[in-house]
Amino acid sequence: MKTVQSWKKMRKISMLAGGAVCALSLQAVQAQDDQITYNTHVAKILNENCVVCHQAGGIGPMQLTTFEQVRPWAPLIQMRVANREMPPYAYDHGIGIQDLQADWRLDQDEIDTVVAWVNAGSPLGDADIVPPVAEVRDVNAWNFAPQYGEPNLIIASTPLDIPANGNDMWSKEYVPSGLAADRCIKAIQVKPRGDARAVVHHANSSVFVENEFGELERYGQLTEYAMGKWGEVPSEGVCRTLPANSQVLWDIHMFPGGVGATAQGEMIKDNVVEIGVWFHEEGYEKTAYKQDLSLYGLREGYEADELIVPPHGYLMTQGFHSFDHPVRIDSFQPHGHLRMNAASLEVFYPETGRTEQISQISNWSATWHHSHLYEPDAAPLLPAGAVLVIKQWYDNTANNPNNPDPDQWVYGGSRTGDEMSHAWIAVTHLDEDGFEKMVAERKAKEERAVAGND
Repeated sequence: MKTVQSWKKMRKISMLAGGAVCALSLQAVQAQDDQITYNTHVAKILNENCVVCHQAGGIGPMQLTTFEQVRPWAPLIQMRVANREMPPYAYDHGIGIQDLQADWRLDQDEIDTVVAWVNAGSPLGDADIVPPVAEVRDVNAWNFAPQYGEPNLIIASTPLDIPANGNDMWSKEYVPSGLAADRCIKAIQVKPRGDARAVVHHANSSVFVENEFGELERYGQLTEYAMGKWGEVPSEGVCRTLPANSQVLWDIHMFPGGVGATAQGEMIKDNVVEIGVWFHEEGYEKTAYKQDLSLYGLREGYEADELIVPPHGYLMTQGFHSFDHPVRIDSFQPHGHLRMNAASLEVFYPETGRTEQISQISNWSATWHHSHLYEPDAAPLLPAGAVLVIKQWYDNTANNPNNPDPDQWVYGGSRTGDEMSHAWIAVTHLDEDGFEKMVAERKAKEERAVAGND
């Protein structure tokens, strides 16, 4: 199965102006190999990984597009990079699956380069060496446009004014998809327009179709958005379907005044959230496995008021889910609010009693949601009966920098000040033949890799 191109590479392509070729002087760079400078080493790292947010109008609190802008922030950049706080992609190293698409984490040699540069006094380097120019992209542009062009379909919510302060707000409405035939989704992104980025807590979208009696019935989940989420690209060879003549139910949660570094603290007029959808060619579904995205909570019948975090206290939750057929787990996106600070995904195999850790996020933040998309050859293959174990941790103490008030009892609920405990997981549904085929293909690839290393 062909692997989807790494999103990190996608972001790098979109951030380099027109794919411009680096204008470095080869001789000058070779002469300075023993000296790390902005022009020879660091600018490339920042331009490819940081400028996407740290530019004029971006969500980063400062601009990092030139040496003059970067130099005053060098010690802070060093600290954030060394602690793996930036780029903001909280996914633990050394635990579980590490082969991810859309992986924003810096390589260790990139981290070492930035640290060494700052320790050396953050030198500019030879002025004759011109680093690649970072593209200052339109922050309101679609994230996948550089790869796929403009979306094939855009579904927008009704404009709504969000006040500067007040209680949480919700908007629910049906919007016709306008689609004339069933189509498989290649990529999908939810994008609040302009200043709405800071006030839209989440924006879920479900798909409904008419039954034989003319009544709307839920078909499934289209996508999910929470603050900071880049978008989703289903793996090659799977079909997440948007059916013909469907209705999309928006469920948008907004927080007046905003949350995080980009909060405006003022009224946002005509707040609109859009879904951009890119489709595979017609007929793609004939050779693809079915994939869906679903919310997996603590358990069936779980009541929100069972989740209680005491003042100055902690909580851990566990949820379990199994399938009566083989599946492949394609992505993992834990969800909570301001007190949640960690999450993990495990698989328990009842036949052997073995538990396998798949993913761990030990420094989770509600201001940066990521759908951790596993490379297809690394994505967990689960036989029928295997159990997903979802764990999440909550910190309601003053040590949690996101905690607005550690004196409060925190309950399960939909408000920003409440808590949630679930994960969004994309699952490819297999039959026994498909499962055995994938297992055999992986085994053969591993044997070829081992033979090639001999």
